[in-house]
Amino acid sequence: MGGIYAFSGLVAAIDPSAFVHPDASIVGDVIIGASVYVAPGASLRGDMGRVIVGAGANVQDHCVMHSFPGRDCVVEENGHIGHGAVLHGCRIGKNALVGMNAVVMDGAEIGESAFVGAMSFVRAGFVVPPRTLAMGTPARLIRELKPDELAWKREATAAYQELARACLASLRRCDPLPAPEPDRRRTPLLAEIRPKHEPR
Repeated sequence: MGGIYAFSGLVAAIDPSAFVHPDASIVGDVIIGASVYVAPGASLRGDMGRVIVGAGANVQDHCVMHSFPGRDCVVEENGHIGHGAVLHGCRIGKNALVGMNAVVMDGAEIGESAFVGAMSFVRAGFVVPPRTLAMGTPARLIRELKPDELAWKREATAAYQELARACLASLRRCDPLPAPEPDRRRTPLLAEIRPKHEPR
């Protein structure tokens, strides 16, 4: 069961434009910036070191962010953290992507607009330069990223920023239907869910 919990007198600071799912666990010294999306089951534990999620970033389902005492675990602006990733005492740079079920260890630095491949293990202290793909167990540097890959990442992150706005506008707890409706509609495009007062 998720929720937001004070620890040792420290209470999370969450920008009002961020969306944190009620089933995420936010503990202690956690700072969440504007337009962030934090998914169900994510665990951001600021009970030792500080956890920081920069503006426009997303932390997807069942991710873990934690650190050693006195150290920070940071996802910078527009960072994109895939389902099930574990970040411990590391820094994920601006516009960087960490793939699903990857692990990034203490002191590792993922450079601006760099990618860590799904299921990769980034060892402690490893540095991924900007705009570089790293993958494997342990992760190694593969190549520079292509412009179309960087553009795809920007689009994916923008979709999660839209999702944060859409969840703030429309997500609610409810009871299930006993059966699907005839001609059941599909989930609308995120832009259609945006609150009417929001500028486009």
